Amino acid sequence: MNEAVNEVVNEVVNEAVSGSPIHVLVVDDDMRVARINAAYVAKVPGFRVTAQAHSAAEALEFLTSRAVDLVLLDHYLPDENGLDLVRRLRQLGHHTDVIMVTAARDLATVQAAMRLGALQYLVKPFTFAGLRTRLEAYGALHRTLETGGEAEQAEVDRIFGALAAAGPANELPKGHSPTTAELVRQVLRSAEGPLSTQQIADRAGISRQTAQRYVKLLERTARVTLALRYGETGRPEHRYTWLPSEGPA
Repeated sequence: MNEAVNEVVNEVVNEAVSGSPIHVLVVDDDMRVARINAAYVAKVPGFRVTAQAHSAAEALEFLTSRAVDLVLLDHYLPDENGLDLVRRLRQLGHHTDVIMVTAARDLATVQAAMRLGALQYLVKPFTFAGLRTRLEAYGALHRTLETGGEAEQAEVDRIFGALAAAGPANELPKGHSPTTAELVRQVLRSAEGPLSTQQIADRAGISRQTAQRYVKLLERTARVTLALRYGETGRPEHRYTWLPSEGPA
């Protein structure tokens, strides 16, 4: 994490014992996995597992009668997928924060999660450290927003950068979305050959400018290689290829 976010996270951890806990609903169809995830959450200062649910119906029934701050949500549920549940919650006026915790890796699901407002997307299997950094960043964001009032640009940047800073390897710079980064990664990983920035943008459903920004970030971290394709006229086209030998992101 960058220094500013680290300071906020440290404040959250230091104040967690005396402050109000962040209440979490853990939703996973596998009872064993739900128990493990709940145990992980309970180990992070300032967080409390309010309940566990093992289907969309159980989660919806609980959320219509009880308020929680955050839902750790699996996508693969026996009666309805996680994103459909989020859509229903939003339609019913429930704006509980959501972090997706799922084995679903397809681009359509990742993109839908982003558009529905999921704050993070954590792919199974993951470590306790991976979940902890995201929860700590969420805690920093949650407590910052609880103060209310107005924010200067620096504070706005810190709020929007808080969750991005909890991203995977090498930590994303301030202002970069981990969900968008994952979309671009998945597009490049699944491509059969080099892609132009416009092709990446079209497949990820984002603007060309956004695609270019994230591809440049991945290129700087040596996860993507650049090649130039020369046409008959004009400037050469930049084409990008994912480097699988570098291991998973």
